Amino acid sequence: MTTNHPAIDKILISKDTLQKRVQELAKEISQDYKNTCPVFIGVLKGSVMFLADLMKNTAVDHSVDFLCPSSYAGGTKSTGIVRLLLDLRESIEGKDVLLVEDIVDTGLTMNYLLENLRTRRPRSLEICTLLDKSSCRKVSVPIRYRGFEIPNEFVVGYGLDYRELYRNLPYIGVMKPPKAEKNK
Repeated sequence: MTTNHPAIDKILISKDTLQKRVQELAKEISQDYKNTCPVFIGVLKGSVMFLADLMKNTAVDHSVDFLCPSSYAGGTKSTGIVRLLLDLRESIEGKDVLLVEDIVDTGLTMNYLLENLRTRRPRSLEICTLLDKSSCRKVSVPIRYRGFEIPNEFVVGYGLDYRELYRNLPYIGVMKPPKAEKNK
């Protein structure tokens, strides 16, 4: 699919396809957590749109909290160094936790978050990611709920950004290479 947006090369996942898959994930999560009240932990900022739609479509009661790690420093490639800019407000000890992420690529950030959260002794800890770029994986991470497997392309939209732009796009689009990064 093509788009008229000047920064987007092509639409990888349409708005309708996204919504259909989010509903399917929410149904599966609702079934798996039917006798519990899980904590959905949104990984900021990219997961916001996905998390909101997932919450609206999930049939079980749940609470929500947020973490904000950083490993990109404004570019299109992860630095590999993870910093935690915002931590949870509530204890997760003894609770069922679902870590909701926009994209897992190298696995470094997710591995860091899993190690960090395990020290807080949740009853269970699972990953739900909208996008999985497994071809870029440097560290194996156990993804329980996966929206889409995608190729190794830089994507934006539906919460994902480039330098804080394009999060508002209702689809997942492949971004045209930024002029300054074309020759790298």
